[in-house]
Amino acid sequence: VQLVESGGGLVQAGGSLRLSCTASGFTFDDYAIGWFRQAPGKEREGVSCISTRDGTTNSADSAKGRFTISGDNAKNTVYLQMNSLKPEDTAVYYCAAARRNPVFVHLLRLGRWGALKFDFWGQGTQVTVSS
Repeated sequence: VQLVESGGGLVQAGGSLRLSCTASGFTFDDYAIGWFRQAPGKEREGVSCISTRDGTTNSADSAKGRFTISGDNAKNTVYLQMNSLKPEDTAVYYCAAARRNPVFVHLLRLGRWGALKFDFWGQGTQVTVSS
C-alpha cells in the first residue's frame, strides 16, 4: 500500500498550487481520501476529504472558498487545488486513506471526519507560502 503526494513547493501569498495524491495497493474507491496538514508547533489539521465513489466532499472552514478537492478513479489520484494561498497555509500536507462505509460518509457530510481513523498515510509534501 502506498500513497504518494506531489505538487508542494514555495509560492507567494495569493498564488496557487495543486497537490496530487496517487494511491496504489488497495481498491481506490473503497476508501475516502483526506488531506491533512501540520505546521511546526501545531496540531495536525484535517483540510479536505473526498469519497470518490459517490463524490461526497467536505472541507475545513479554513479551506472553504479557496481549496477544492477532486478525484480521478481512473488514475487512483486525488487532487487538492489550493488558490489564494496565505502564509498561514504553510505546512507539510499529507494525504491519507480511510475505509469508507455508510457511517464514515455520514460523518464526512457532517464535517466530522478529521478525527476518524485513517488507515494509510503518505510521506507528506511541503507547502511554503511567502508573504
